[in-house]
Amino acid sequence: MPLIAPSILAADFANLQRDVEMLNRSAADYIHVDIMDGRFVPNISFGLPVCAAVKRHAEKPLDVHLMIVEPDKYLEDFRKAGADIITVHFETCPNLHRTLQHIKELGALASVAINPHTPVVFLSEVLGDVFQVLIMSVNPGFGGQNFIENTYRKVRELVELRADAGVSFDIEVDGGVNGQNAQLLVDAGADVLVAGSFVFNSADPLAIISGLKNNLSS
Repeated sequence: MPLIAPSILAADFANLQRDVEMLNRSAADYIHVDIMDGRFVPNISFGLPVCAAVKRHAEKPLDVHLMIVEPDKYLEDFRKAGADIITVHFETCPNLHRTLQHIKELGALASVAINPHTPVVFLSEVLGDVFQVLIMSVNPGFGGQNFIENTYRKVRELVELRADAGVSFDIEVDGGVNGQNAQLLVDAGADVLVAGSFVFNSADPLAIISGLKNNLSS
């Protein structure tokens, strides 16, 4: 049974408290918070004040995904704003091991993300240092994009790397997750599914989350 992390990037920002409280009632495991700076990705989402506001109402752990340049400058701030899991991008961290250690020193769970063009083998030196690896299955920056089919292969490769290294971490997939590809991702070895538009654009988000959580066999 996979873990489900609905992304509030697709929520109604004018009714964010309402949507967070809906997620509290749902079968979701995490609340995924996408932070975008308009530099690393071509979009701006929201920052520390919104993260802190979500935390005030959230009863699920905040899975905070930093799609920003120089994330080291903001790790402590996002931890104080309520981040339970902090994901940084391989592509933005010249001293990735140091960054991951800092996240853990702050008391958060350390996670690293890779863009669609980045091979998973590039993470081989830090696999023992992470709680989670996030594979982007769309080019980061906007919600509602089409899923990149090559993601299945990358998940399988990461499963093999994890076994070869003899370490344990969750494999999270973010981008374009829906009812057509969710089971295929779990079959490939994904442990955590991030779903945004598929959840929040549906007529019954609670039912969609429950279906993802309970109807997929791992």
